[in-house]
Amino acid sequence: MPYHHFTDSERSELSILRKKGYTQEAIADALHCSQSNVSREISRNSQKRGYDPRQAKIKARVRRMKSKYQGMKVRARPKLEEFIIGKLQEFWTPEEIAGHLKLEQKELPYISAKSIYKWLYSRYGQRYCPLLPKQRYKPKKRKGNTTKRTMIPNRIGIEYRPLEAENRLEGGHGEADTMLSGKRHETTAALAVLHERMSRFTRLRKIPNLRPSTMAKALKKMGKKLSLKTVTFDNGIENKDHESVASVLCIQTFFCNAYHSWEKGGAENTIGRIRRFIPKGANLDDYSDEDIAVIEHWLNHTPRKCLNY
Repeated sequence: MPYHHFTDSERSELSILRKKGYTQEAIADALHCSQSNVSREISRNSQKRGYDPRQAKIKARVRRMKSKYQGMKVRARPKLEEFIIGKLQEFWTPEEIAGHLKLEQKELPYISAKSIYKWLYSRYGQRYCPLLPKQRYKPKKRKGNTTKRTMIPNRIGIEYRPLEAENRLEGGHGEADTMLSGKRHETTAALAVLHERMSRFTRLRKIPNLRPSTMAKALKKMGKKLSLKTVTFDNGIENKDHESVASVLCIQTFFCNAYHSWEKGGAENTIGRIRRFIPKGANLDDYSDEDIAVIEHWLNHTPRKCLNY
């Protein structure tokens, strides 16, 4: 069940049911919410004397007011707000801005990425939400991506991939993926992505179609000077010629489980970052090789939280 905000009457009923000895599960059934909602309400809004509905209401209201003020930390500091807006216009994420403030920008007060997001989602920062990677005006829950699995000859599962690749303990372990043009366009153009797991170094190449031979040719060129040891693919038909890529680059190839695209999360996240320049539904034929090179340069020259900024 989604998060539940208790009303005054529900708090009173919760208190009565507790005094009668009802379990949290039974109280949740009576209030038509989840047991975790009941447990959270009791633990957060109780006092030394136990749970009192009137005091619970006051505690919840104070916490709510403090939560709303957190986003105003930016608004109350004009220089900080100006700095954040400037970095957002350079396509920095709130995490990257917060990390830079903490480690490099000592003359400005530190503010967390969470507080930056609260400012963005408030009425003061809404106008800058289109500068975010996903261009959203409020948080959105993730949804699973179910793609049809295609059989790959001599496919080796990701469970056999070296531990060094799994834990990012050494360089040379890559992930490959493709980004497609929007369905409303008749073009077959796509973007091939090769992402190195430890350094997050990324190579991009526009390809005319998703034929296995086309994808293999692009991967051979992108990976030629990267000293790769392994590359992890999904189960798309464009990766059918993985053995040809492995032979030329002298690498091992591995494949994610069906419907588990998150197993190559580095490449998936990189495509999400690219989307701020090439939004979903765009026609890749509208972007030149020079445009793709500019995006690649930005990816490889922007501070990353995972690399200590």
